[in-house]
This record gives sequence, structure tokens and C-alpha cells, in this order.
Amino acid sequence: MLTQTTTRVLEPSDLDAALEVLGREPVANAFVTSRVQVAGLDPWRLGGEMWGYYTDGRLRSLCYAGANLVPVCADTDAVRAFADRARRTGRRCSSIVGPAEATRLLWRLLEPSWGPARDVRSHQPLMVTEQSSAEVRPDPLVRRIRKDEMDVIMPACVAMFTEEVGVSPMAGDGGLLYQARVAELVGTGRSFARVEDGKVVFKAEIGAATARACQIQGVWVDPEFRGRGHSETGMAAVVDFALRDVAPVVSLYVNDFNTAARAAYRRVGFREVGAFMSVLF
Repeated sequence: MLTQTTTRVLEPSDLDAALEVLGREPVANAFVTSRVQVAGLDPWRLGGEMWGYYTDGRLRSLCYAGANLVPVCADTDAVRAFADRARRTGRRCSSIVGPAEATRLLWRLLEPSWGPARDVRSHQPLMVTEQSSAEVRPDPLVRRIRKDEMDVIMPACVAMFTEEVGVSPMAGDGGLLYQARVAELVGTGRSFARVEDGKVVFKAEIGAATARACQIQGVWVDPEFRGRGHSETGMAAVVDFALRDVAPVVSLYVNDFNTAARAAYRRVGFREVGAFMSVLF
């Protein structure tokens, strides 16, 4: 008996089926789930298309195709189908990111037509915690950034992004999209920092949030203050905020070569549960 498969752009009426797929892996899918729960499946509101892979009429896998290309619950057949579609549409994203196994295959299939990449980070441990740190005391000076403090937090965000990604977020459109994203996180109470004399010492954001899991991003310590434990005490404080106000599971992913950060997160209470992969253009 032949299996019938198809791939198509999902529509708003497919929302329930898409959320069912996303709900299978609430931690790994936190980013895409948070976008869908806020914007639905309308491409204009979502900031991209949601591709669906069907087997015998049932939605099995997804791929978010926006600023990032993100495979969701995608097995080998689904990844191949998404790669075919991505080749036909051409590259519109600035990165491919997602669970390592699916992303690795997706990039192998796309590299001949989309390559070369600016950077490939093939193993980024996915870490989670469900409880406050038993070892590290939270920094009492870490707090939410206020809406009137955009001029305080923005230089730190730009420095973090440039250091992490290798290019400035202010290039291209002059940073309008990036500033809007930072303002969104500040406005929703998901931007945290320790500020001394008007200068950010430590910062982090809860970049994605659902009722089941959230994801911390943008962790940064001013170079002048590194080596003093601010990343650990600051993260312990952000984890407490996240567990109390956002979701029962807190996650993040980190570059495997950043051994200092991985060790700090483990001391805070995070453990590795999987891996992501990122391809940067």
C-alpha cells in the first residue's frame, strides 16, 4: 500500500492541527509555538509561512519559513520535502536553526544551492531546568528593564548580538527590526538586567514563552565585569523570574565550544537534554 504525502503552506484554519504537532515537543518547539500562539498562521502576522508535511491526509511535521528556517518534528522524509520546497523558493532567511539531526540533514540538502554559509554551529546543547538553583544565590540587583530604559539596554543588546553572531544587528535597515524586537521584549516584561551607574553589567531575555516552556536568550556580561560570577547569579535570578511568572520549564541552547557558559549554566541547575544546530548566512 502506497503512502500518500504532500507539502503545502498552512492556512489559519490549520491552527489546531499545527498546535497539536508543536505540542509534541514543547521545549524544542518553544520558539515556533510562541510565534504561532501570538500570530496564528497568517503569513503577514506570523512573519513568514508555515509549511506542513502530510502523510495520508494527517499533518505530521512543520517548517517555519521566515527570518529563520526552522524544522519542527521533522523526520527524514519531511526534511527532504521541506528542502525541495526551500530550493524552489530560494533562500529568504538569515539562518537555519532547529533540532540538530533534522537541521543537519536540511543543510546537507540545501548547501549545494544555498551555500556557502557564513558560519555553521553543528552542536548547540539544549539545556533545561524546572527549579530554582540550589547552588547559586540569585543576584538581587537583576530586575526587569523598564520601557523608559531602552537607551540603557540597547547598547548591551547590540554588543551581545555582534559578539555572538559576528555581524551588527544595526546593518541593513539601520537596526529598525532589531530595535523593535528589543522593545517588544522590554514591553512584555521579558528583558532583565543588572544596571550599575547607568551601565548594563549583566543581561538576558526570555525570548520565547508558552504556557509549557520558555527559552532564555541573549545572555551577556559586560567584558569589564567578566570572571566575577555575574553570569551565574544573573541567570539564577532570571530563572526565578521565569519559573514564577512564565512557565514551569526554562530552557536555552548554547554553543558547544563555550565551555565557560555551559559550566555556569550547569551550576545554576541546567542539564542537557538534546542539541540544536544553527546555520548562519
